[in-house]
Amino acid sequence: MKALITGASSGIGREIARYLASMGYDLIVIARSTDKLNALKDELSGVNVRVITLDLSREQDAIDLYEHTKNEDIDFLVNNAGFGVYGKFLEVPLEKELNLIHTNVSSLHILTKLYLQDMVKKNSGYILNVGSSAGFLAGPTFSSYYASKNYVVRLTEAIHEELRRDHINVKVSALCPGPVNTSFNDVADVKFSIKGLNAKDVAKYAVDNTLKGKMVIIPGFMMKATKFAQHFVGENMLTRLSYKVQSRKSEK
Repeated sequence: MKALITGASSGIGREIARYLASMGYDLIVIARSTDKLNALKDELSGVNVRVITLDLSREQDAIDLYEHTKNEDIDFLVNNAGFGVYGKFLEVPLEKELNLIHTNVSSLHILTKLYLQDMVKKNSGYILNVGSSAGFLAGPTFSSYYASKNYVVRLTEAIHEELRRDHINVKVSALCPGPVNTSFNDVADVKFSIKGLNAKDVAKYAVDNTLKGKMVIIPGFMMKATKFAQHFVGENMLTRLSYKVQSRKSEK
């Protein structure tokens, strides 16, 4: 068995790599930091770990990644690479937003499509796209990030249903956690107003439920309750509430 994990140098991606290795998966781990990936490789014993350093904010790198690994017979793909940019839409530099879109949306889309085509040919495999609870809302002052995660969630749901109706034995899932204790906060330059979940617990929950074929995976009781409550609140009110929550993230 072999898994490929993007954004594997820290946070949820690293914990997913550790968990899959404990299950006997050989790994291909992807991130921008060679040192962190090599440290992860040195830590994991009993499985083969291949390190690939690249930047998925460049769409061509996603295509090149597939071309270099398409003969590896990937059984489990984890699209975890992603980041957020905080600030009002008018004020955030366009270059940062485009890098976010290339990483969170375009590269994920490319890798999902290309590896899924291979998995369908052999009628087996798993794809876990790391979304966010942000994927269920609009996010004033965090607009591009929220929009990107909406794309991830809705794309994954659509693919999941297509595969189900065609009776194809490939499972595609979206992980949608709330705040998780990772380096995401530092990259986005924000501070969460509620306590984050443990990345190790989230990783295990995500992998276990992907293997069960669950379409949308929401770890933690609070986020499950919040998602349920959203059905009873209008879009205008949800967006206003979201703005209030997001504005607190700048209070560092």
